[in-house]
Amino acid sequence: MVVEGGDSPAAAKLELFLSIGLDKRTAENALVNQKVTSNLVAVIKEGDVNRANRAIGNPLYMVATKYPTNALSHRPVLIKYVISSKIKNSTQLDAALSFLSSVGPESFDFKKFEEACGVGVEVSTEEIESTVDAVLEENTKVISELRYHINVGKLCGQVRKRHLWADAKIIKELIENKLSEILGEKTEADKEPVKKMKGKAVKVEDKSEVIVATSVLYEEEANPFSIFPDPSENIKVNTEIFFSDGNIWRAHNTKEILDKHLKATGGKVFTRFPPEPNGYLHIGHAKAMFIDFGLAKERDGFCYLRFDDTNPEAEKIEYIEHIKEVIEWIGWKPFKVTYTSDYFDILHELAIELIKKGLAYVDHQTPDEIKEYREKMMNSPWRDRPIEESLQIFDEMKRGMIEEGKATLRLKQDMQSNNKNMCDLIAYRIKFSTHPKAGDKWCIYPSYDYSHCIVDSLENITHSLCSLEFEIRRPSYYWLLLALGLYQPHVWEYSRLNVSNTVMSKRKLNRLVTENWVDGWDDPRLMTLAGLRRKGVSSTSINAFIRGVGITRSDNSMIHTDRLAYHIREELNRTAPRTMVVLHPLKVVITNMDKESIIYLDARMWPHASADDASLYYKVPFTRVVYIENSDFRLKDSKDYYGLAPGKSIMLRYAFPIRCTEVIYGENSDTIVEIHAEYDPLKETKPKGVLHWVAEPSPGVEPFKVEVRLFENLFLSENPSELEDWLGDLNPHSKVVIPNAYAVPSLASATLGDKFQFERLGYFSVDLDSTNKKPVFNRTVTLRDSFSKGGSSNPRN
Repeated sequence: MVVEGGDSPAAAKLELFLSIGLDKRTAENALVNQKVTSNLVAVIKEGDVNRANRAIGNPLYMVATKYPTNALSHRPVLIKYVISSKIKNSTQLDAALSFLSSVGPESFDFKKFEEACGVGVEVSTEEIESTVDAVLEENTKVISELRYHINVGKLCGQVRKRHLWADAKIIKELIENKLSEILGEKTEADKEPVKKMKGKAVKVEDKSEVIVATSVLYEEEANPFSIFPDPSENIKVNTEIFFSDGNIWRAHNTKEILDKHLKATGGKVFTRFPPEPNGYLHIGHAKAMFIDFGLAKERDGFCYLRFDDTNPEAEKIEYIEHIKEVIEWIGWKPFKVTYTSDYFDILHELAIELIKKGLAYVDHQTPDEIKEYREKMMNSPWRDRPIEESLQIFDEMKRGMIEEGKATLRLKQDMQSNNKNMCDLIAYRIKFSTHPKAGDKWCIYPSYDYSHCIVDSLENITHSLCSLEFEIRRPSYYWLLLALGLYQPHVWEYSRLNVSNTVMSKRKLNRLVTENWVDGWDDPRLMTLAGLRRKGVSSTSINAFIRGVGITRSDNSMIHTDRLAYHIREELNRTAPRTMVVLHPLKVVITNMDKESIIYLDARMWPHASADDASLYYKVPFTRVVYIENSDFRLKDSKDYYGLAPGKSIMLRYAFPIRCTEVIYGENSDTIVEIHAEYDPLKETKPKGVLHWVAEPSPGVEPFKVEVRLFENLFLSENPSELEDWLGDLNPHSKVVIPNAYAVPSLASATLGDKFQFERLGYFSVDLDSTNKKPVFNRTVTLRDSFSKGGSSNPRN
């Protein structure tokens, strides 16, 4: 270990940083930031690093500056991988950071970790060079247009996509050398800086009325932005899009369109959260809200709540009202509430405009025929029908003169011919259904692909943020806005939130609810926000979980439910008062206590409650008959067992030591009906085990009864969505109801939403099924994952 020395603490730290291989400039910059300095010193000490080369120094610096604080316990492991050169480049390190940010403080699967980080994967220079040649060939046209103004970083990105673990430095050097060979010496024009407009400048070609974006005229800078208002806990979202090779599209607005947009927005950020009201929102929507509302709030902008209500068959007022309510509960306030249906008239007018331009046509193919023709890369037989004919039939569709399913309006999108699944998307279809907001005014409804981008533009959205499954729709998004001459927002996709042991498809959730596999949309076993809230999870815990997961474009990580449980426990440990409940009562008669005696004891609601503050305690009666958990007694004692056994003593929490003196059996000699014990009123006995308990409140009176509901994962498999018979994977023990648990008397005053820690059992919340006579408690989360359903095998916890 390098020991700090030198003439001053700063000089000693500079020497320390240089010794691990950092260049002087980076080391000096680190010293400017006190937090970076302390983190880097801690990393060096944890790794026991002596002198090192820059190949190790730079990754260690990244660990110190980027390592997720929510997974600090795994940092020493990561440092060892860096020092041993198993993780040796920034790509691997970023992958490691992403992996570790998705796991909690518990141990993790090293095999999965190494696979995620590319440990042991070697990419030869020959393989890299071959891929570089291929990428340059694919970009020949753009390279000849832009020459040395081309974005080398984005060319590198295309190579890295194919060789994820390749050395980025080798890739860059090869590309630069080959560009020099292709282009020769720089001309004067090559040396001139490219002027950047405020907006996205793109060269546009107009071919047969179909407008196609072909290339970007300047390098788009990476623009990381934070999405959470607390500066100390910012999540960075990388909005950089790799150089367009014709498959990736980006926003490009004329100066006139951009000026009009800026006049409307005042230069403010405008986002939108656009749920379809066809069900209740789930935890994946919490991530979308966090991004959409969070970016707007962080940038002092505005976020719309826009209902994407274009499918009247599946949408209900109930869902609309739920979404409004749950957004407020999760902590966000929309700038304005709008509906796609607000724009139905404008959308219809624009559809007619597209037909007149020859960019849309009425089609009569069935869904199966459309699929078949797409697969065979064949045009619809009605694609080239006369414009006037399409206008006439589209009007007949609008007036209800054509049967449902007999005609659609499709977009004539030549630019998507390389993507058979997205070719000539449907813009309008016939549906004779009453719309929850528009009523029976319309019998044709716009599709998501048609309406979404147009309404984004009409509402002057600056950042259209969506999950990665919509990335394939980006070309259509920009094609349509370009065809109509409308303002184009900036589109950026992020990874979906994939949580283990559940499903989050609206279709699957709807089946679970309508087929009564669960008890409604707010069933605590579901990952719906209503279900989580009913279970006792707070919006604070959900947002902390989303913040901890982070925002990336990597769509292959599964977040385990334990990660969410970790954040829930973190909050409830601070906010939930302690109390005692016995789930499976075993009667204990204290034979050396008078039958009529009642001793009132002080029990702590908080672990470190001050003895001087009576408000931090509650009273519990101690009488001749008490009840302990059935699982806390066994006939045979052992060294690792801390419960009660014949002849053994344990401590009743907040009360006295008791010693088992006799076991009483029922008519069936295998059934224990009660235990006899003696208590030590002077507390001279010092047993190791401590048990929770509930006593009769007065002699002969049964303890206060409560119903307790214990919840486990709804599915047995980590990813049930991948299973063909996903309903067959339902966990038969996902819900266990204990109708007659015993509780201390103070719980009789518990009201809806109150949360408690039942000592040694977990955290519980009062359910809406509660009555004045009998509260119902849902288990929100266990104290730790290793706990059993009935109680801990280690009473000291």
